[in-house]
Amino acid sequence: MKSFQPTLFFVSSWLALLLLGNGTTPHAGAATSTEIQKSINAINATGLEGKGNTQAGPAWKTLSKADTSAISPILQAMNGASPMARNWFRSALEVIVSQEIKSGKPLPINIIGDFLLNTNNSPQGRRLAYDLIALSDPDTAAKLIPGMLNDPSPQLRRDAVQGLIKEATDLQSAKKDAAASLLYRQALNSARDTDQIKKIAGQLKQLGNEVDLPRHFGFFTHWKVIAPFDNTNREGFDAVFAPEKEINLQAKYPSKEGKEIGWQDLALSDEYGMLDLNQPFGPLKEVTGYAYTEMEFDTARPAELRIGCKNAWKIWFNGQLIFARDEYHRGMKIDQYSLPIQLKKGKNSLLIKLCQNEQTQSWTVEWQAQIRICDASGTAILAKDRQPTPKAKKATRRKLKK
Repeated sequence: MKSFQPTLFFVSSWLALLLLGNGTTPHAGAATSTEIQKSINAINATGLEGKGNTQAGPAWKTLSKADTSAISPILQAMNGASPMARNWFRSALEVIVSQEIKSGKPLPINIIGDFLLNTNNSPQGRRLAYDLIALSDPDTAAKLIPGMLNDPSPQLRRDAVQGLIKEATDLQSAKKDAAASLLYRQALNSARDTDQIKKIAGQLKQLGNEVDLPRHFGFFTHWKVIAPFDNTNREGFDAVFAPEKEINLQAKYPSKEGKEIGWQDLALSDEYGMLDLNQPFGPLKEVTGYAYTEMEFDTARPAELRIGCKNAWKIWFNGQLIFARDEYHRGMKIDQYSLPIQLKKGKNSLLIKLCQNEQTQSWTVEWQAQIRICDASGTAILAKDRQPTPKAKKATRRKLKK
């Protein structure tokens, strides 16, 4: 396997050195441990819209003058740091490391490695630690990557999957299809980024393998759907239609045109879990629709509800409204939104409201969403029943909290 190269954030190191100004050299009057901690505290106090930046600038300059003794506390400070603070810490480490390399001094690989190997540390900090090792010892870094196929850090996992894809591709080119298929399947088990998953799935299909992408992602594929309710003048988003008051799968309601409508089954065939209300109801405009499903889990646990949608929508999990977005046709992708939820042991329910507006351009036709449940790494959390269609013999009623 080829050596993995550090990411591009080190490219800015020499620009950062210039910011020290006036020919000041790092390590000249290097910061003490007390000064390092005070500087870290000052940077951690930064917030959005420039809050704390006045103190962060001088603190960054102090850290940037430190020697390698500051690497460990700065990495530790990445745990729980805000995105703004992480940028300051990253930049300070860039300067310190660049200066050490320029001086021909070795980095404390063991200390950095301890931080990297502790998966409880922040994914961003661990990726930074890996890049420090890759910069100092590329061969060692390359040997670490294959062991990170199931790493909680998405970036480290991605590199490990990419290495496996490369090996599988080489085997495929050598006409060793069985071995290539095995490595592609292993790569798919660990892949969480959509571009890698699509590439792997394509190669597996080319080699004659079946791929269950809805299961891999954890998309819901069996729904009860009902439409059309009104959305004239985009008023349907705030309107409270019957499915928001209770779920009664046997009930009938007046539609936008006054006709009687009821819930119907919708089984999805799309590999990427596209819930498309145009399929059962047609390309309607100025309408509101609902989709409902139930699922069972063996244990209670925290999870993420991930959604891609370009319509106005609201979503309820276990009767609780957890998110709403009143905007139309602004683009869509898998995992566009990530919402923290708490799964219950036993039955859980999911209701989504999808509103279609009055626009008639071709790119406004979509009336759809992609919905799945996973953990923080993007690993699907599969329900006990892969077809959670509610039982027809008894109407399910549940009051939905607004």
